[in-house]
Amino acid sequence: MRIFVSGATGVIGRRVVPQLLSDGHAVTAVVRSPVARERLENVGASCVAVDLFDLDALKQAVIDHDVIINLATHMPSSTWKMVFRRAWQLNDRIRSEGVSNLVEAALAGGVTRFIQESFALTYPDRGDRWIDEQTPLEPAAYNRTVLDAEAAAAQFARDGRAGVILRFAAFYGPNAMQVKSYIDGLRRGWALLPGAPNSFISSVAHDDAAAAVIAALQAGTGPYNVTDDEPVTRAVYFGSLAEALNLKPPRFLPTWTTPLFGSVGRLMSRSLRLSNHKLRVETGWSPRYPSVRDGWRPMLEQMDRTSA
Repeated sequence: MRIFVSGATGVIGRRVVPQLLSDGHAVTAVVRSPVARERLENVGASCVAVDLFDLDALKQAVIDHDVIINLATHMPSSTWKMVFRRAWQLNDRIRSEGVSNLVEAALAGGVTRFIQESFALTYPDRGDRWIDEQTPLEPAAYNRTVLDAEAAAAQFARDGRAGVILRFAAFYGPNAMQVKSYIDGLRRGWALLPGAPNSFISSVAHDDAAAAVIAALQAGTGPYNVTDDEPVTRAVYFGSLAEALNLKPPRFLPTWTTPLFGSVGRLMSRSLRLSNHKLRVETGWSPRYPSVRDGWRPMLEQMDRTSA
């Protein structure tokens, strides 16, 4: 298949593109950096520097492609900036105007499958109850445009086309900015994430998330939770990371601090016990790391190799 990938140089995209090429697909990657362009062309990808906000250019770029995979986001440049609403403005524009443009271009260009990244942390707090794709989303103020992106993908899926939405759980891996912040916090004795120790957090390793994108080439229309098999409580999440670092179990932020983080803090404090049952059954995907308890040490070893 001919596959167009936006967000090709992000933490998931940079893992997806080589796998697509290895599987024999022809890949067109949206790339701006000359260094990234050279790297991707060297492994066999075609590269374009098209702007997601330039509809006419997008229409030309996606002609004759079978599939569009949109992994484009723009995250704040540091963890502390995440609490400021203005830091998410470009990400909002990508999820509203950018995704809408991609869908319009896809419809004009005869694309038959559209795979859209989404954000599982928009589900409501359900305590210790399992959350599947039938649970209505309740985004916070800063990420309401997730609904725009999902609506655009659903629009594409009309008339028999395939529109697949991947609701990613909290990423972790050697490139994860927030994990590096968590490690710094643990070295100071603190779990730097709002929420009670007994509330659940659902995670997925970067490599497992990329494998889910590949699996989505065979998925039916609709949303899918992309998460590991075993959501854990915050006590286990941070306790197991501390153990892997040979540190003591951390203290947790008091509940009165959560409002200080604004809508981002209120969302991040939710208890989310996500089920990946639908994705596993419909595509055969399964995570290499069933739990963060299995993934922390390989992640830390990879971080050590990278920094050496």
